[in-house]
Amino acid sequence: MLDLTERDQGFVAGEFGPGARFAMEIVLSAAETLRATHLIDVVSAHVDSCIYNGQAGLDFAERLRDGGAKVSVPTTLNVASLDLLHPELNQGDPATLASAQQLVRAYVDMGGRQTWTCAPYQLPERPVFGDQIAWAESNAIVFANSVLGARTNRYGDFIDISCAITGRVPAAGLHLDEGRRGTRLYRLADIPPSLLEEDVFYPVLGHLIGLSSGNEVPIIEGIPLSTSEDRLKAIGAASASSGSVALFHAIGVTPEAPTLEAASQGGDVDVVEIRPQDIAGARDQLTTRSDLPLRAIAIGTPHLSLDGFGQLITLLDGAKIHPDIEFYASTGRDSLPELQQRGWLDIFERSGVTVVTDTCTYVTPIVKKIDGVVMTDSAKWAWYAPGNIGVDVVFGSLAECVASAMAGRIVRNPGLWDGI
Repeated sequence: MLDLTERDQGFVAGEFGPGARFAMEIVLSAAETLRATHLIDVVSAHVDSCIYNGQAGLDFAERLRDGGAKVSVPTTLNVASLDLLHPELNQGDPATLASAQQLVRAYVDMGGRQTWTCAPYQLPERPVFGDQIAWAESNAIVFANSVLGARTNRYGDFIDISCAITGRVPAAGLHLDEGRRGTRLYRLADIPPSLLEEDVFYPVLGHLIGLSSGNEVPIIEGIPLSTSEDRLKAIGAASASSGSVALFHAIGVTPEAPTLEAASQGGDVDVVEIRPQDIAGARDQLTTRSDLPLRAIAIGTPHLSLDGFGQLITLLDGAKIHPDIEFYASTGRDSLPELQQRGWLDIFERSGVTVVTDTCTYVTPIVKKIDGVVMTDSAKWAWYAPGNIGVDVVFGSLAECVASAMAGRIVRNPGLWDGI
């Protein structure tokens, strides 16, 4: 039997309107499924159900809104199904785009902040260690849990906005200490030190962990103590795409894993050694074929950070993208003022780089040329794009992506993967 507060009971009784009552019914159903005994407060929410996936999602959102529902905690909105700032980039069916616009309006009407980013942790106001939150979007969830030490379950469409409206979540899973115990140790063995200094290693590592971790909470041993947030982001995004990882610990790197003992909460762990041949196999899985002409480059999945844009500026070095190649860099709209201030938007325009906001190019039909291959440095993009937009993918480093874009063909760094 769930122990409900007076406010919870008010939601059930319809005191906050029929939309809010409907939202609480969903939260309570989730709590029953998770065998939670009570609900807990959250300080923020991130909503993924603003992506248009069909009429049912629109009907659901409009039922909440028309029933007077409003979010009760600060709520950011995930990517939409179109670039709202650059509508000329959207190539979808007009009727679908119109429905996507309706869905966007419904979530804004309910009080969602128009962030339209899959990387809300890159915003200035992000959760801090120990915060209880209700986040959707798989890469955002794993980053919040793992890198920030905030606490959220892997919330999906419909329950995300329901938690935002009620401000409540089931007291279960990753919200609780026991649910956060690391149970499987991934130990890097004989990985060349030079490879650990390459950004491209980290999405491949995450992809491998996601494929094999199942419902376990992974612990990673052997990555450098100085591993950056962008590299941790890459691990999380990949492992949450190829698998269902919502939390990982990296010994000496992430906040709940100063030691193996702390990460495992003193419990036993399964040990899996990751060797060079394992990394090579995972890397190769991210390329569907490379014998077709290169048509486009897609980076920024999850959304590109300012540090990522800085790397792109350095690699471009004022050069221009080959005229036969499309180059897309996806980011959140909140990044644009800083890019403008630094003069980078002008550089990208001169170079032939198209900055996409509010959506992701593996979600929305923006890439025009899909009759060849698209190259990406994102394991998440490589994992989802073939099914979502029907394109073949070549995976590579950011430097390889830029060199290929300039040359108009796939360019490899032959020494990049030395030792595996």
